[in-house]
Amino acid sequence: MAPENNESPSRVRVWQMFDRIAGRYDLLNRLLSLGRDIAWRKRMAKFLPEGEELRLLDVATGTADVMLFLNEACGRIGAGVGVDMSFGMLSHGVEKVRKRELTHQFQLVRGDACGLPVRANAFDVATISFGIRNVLDVEAGLREMHRALRPGGRVMVLEFSLPRNAFIRWGYLRYFRHVLPRVGGLVSGDMAAYRYLNQTVETFPFGEAFLDLMRSAGFREAHALPYTFGIATLYIGDK
Repeated sequence: MAPENNESPSRVRVWQMFDRIAGRYDLLNRLLSLGRDIAWRKRMAKFLPEGEELRLLDVATGTADVMLFLNEACGRIGAGVGVDMSFGMLSHGVEKVRKRELTHQFQLVRGDACGLPVRANAFDVATISFGIRNVLDVEAGLREMHRALRPGGRVMVLEFSLPRNAFIRWGYLRYFRHVLPRVGGLVSGDMAAYRYLNQTVETFPFGEAFLDLMRSAGFREAHALPYTFGIATLYIGDK
């Protein structure tokens, strides 16, 4: 389904915005999602591919929240690489990895989703959570994750979407357009960052439109799992 609002905000140098809000990013994720982000990640963990000592690539890893959560929830992650463009977000992620004494297992590196600094066919699973809509060239980013996966590997994309139910969508958009920017701005000190959030969600393809992008990037058996009335969607595809 195509987005309702066709005025897309610029994604150029968006990582600089994340540098500014890195210190409050995890807190605001919990606060503004009313804790639903944790439930969505728990469901995400259930779709990790089979096998032990899985090699995980987490794109737009931010503070490494998803990578660390999947490791704790699954217990089958052998090694992981998190990639992000924001130095600020990565610095918080490095500290979280260090505190958990997992530096031998997880590596965080600065890099662009459209040109991932990783070898081809090197990972069992690639994830990106609430980050694909920030990628300048979405198809290029998906192709890069496809390249990084071994044959039979799996991609999982968790992203905001728009509810199909008209009443729920109305309430959701009012929250996204009016409440979220104000609360996010007050807590983070950067209201523009949280205006950008709702604008990118409303202008990003979701549902079948995003599945078409996955198929074009080479993923097979691509399918979508809407969560919480369609507020978020998990997209899964195999190489």
